[in-house]
Amino acid sequence: MAVTVFSQLDKSLHSHLATLTDLAQRGDDQTALVLARVELPRVVAVVKALLDEHQPDEHGRCATCKRSWFSRRMPAPCRAYLSAQLILTVVGQETSHGKHLRSVG
Repeated sequence: MAVTVFSQLDKSLHSHLATLTDLAQRGDDQTALVLARVELPRVVAVVKALLDEHQPDEHGRCATCKRSWFSRRMPAPCRAYLSAQLILTVVGQETSHGKHLRSVG
C-alpha cells in the first residue's frame, strides 16, 4: 500500500490520541493535571472546529455532509454531530464510572 500524506497524517493523529488516552488512563495525578490544563483545551478546540464545519444550513441540513443538491431528506443532525453527542454523553456515562460531568457552568 502506498504511503500518502493523508495516511501519514491519519497515523500521526491516531497515535497522538492513543498517547493521550493512555496517559489519561495510566498516568499519575501530575500527568492528569497537565492533560487537563494543556491537552484538553486543544482537543476541545479540535472538536469545535470539526463541528463548525458541519453547521446546518438554512434548511437544517449539514452542508458538508450533504450528498446531493436535490436531496429531500428531513432536517436532521449529521453523523459528525450525532457521533460527538453519543460519545460525549452515552459512551462517556458507560466508561466514567459515575464521574461524568454534564455541565460545568
